Amino acid sequence: MSLQQHIEQTLSRALSPEFIEVINESGNHNVPPGSESHFKVTVVSDRFVGQRLIQRHRTVNELLADELAGPLHALALHTLSPEEWFERAGQVAASPPCMGGGKS
Repeated sequence: MSLQQHIEQTLSRALSPEFIEVINESGNHNVPPGSESHFKVTVVSDRFVGQRLIQRHRTVNELLADELAGPLHALALHTLSPEEWFERAGQVAASPPCMGGGKS
């Protein structure tokens, strides 16, 4: 199982999301081809209702603690309640371009 699939499965089991999307953005960074180190994660869950953004991110980081201690280098997190997802019409911000690592 790829790290991308593992992240999606782990978060799906724990958060029962209405929507989840895990995108491998490693190719946008200065890493070897085929790497799985940088991900954009969008999770829409009732679990986030009434939680501040920091608590939502802590929840995801705790669920992925082992991965963050190993192969997972960076997460761009978009953690939304179903109402917030509806208000945003199912859209999240695009990831900015990588600014480091000397990639041309």
